[in-house]
Amino acid sequence: MLYNISYKDLKIEREINELVGKPFSIFDNFKKGGIGSPKLFITRCSSAIYDLLHVNNSVKFCNIELRPNGIIIGFQSRLDVYALVIPYYKLVLFKPGNSITFHIDHHYISVDCSKNSKGVQKFIDKLELEKEKNTFYSPLDAY
Repeated sequence: MLYNISYKDLKIEREINELVGKPFSIFDNFKKGGIGSPKLFITRCSSAIYDLLHVNNSVKFCNIELRPNGIIIGFQSRLDVYALVIPYYKLVLFKPGNSITFHIDHHYISVDCSKNSKGVQKFIDKLELEKEKNTFYSPLDAY
């Protein structure tokens, strides 16, 4: 789900909280060693996101916030702030070469991992652990 979160809208905030849960408390944030990613350089993205990002010629960056039931990928286009909200059960990660692609339905964002790779890798490991803890598999899924 792609949302414009530039302005406070209680309906959008409620939808995001229903999809990925409310933000972690300060205590949980410290316990997890942080819930936000370093700044990530966007290399590729789906057409809807591309149309938002390429209205200006600035460098495209995003960051990721962990939530109890998913992640929020935030990025800026001109003066607007957008959030790609992905519940863990719909999150698909691809790791081709030095990039990581976050995929949900028809939206995706691919980020470069070559710079600040130690911090990015630590965050991705934390994200994969959270996804594993929050995604339930049925024995019938194997068939």
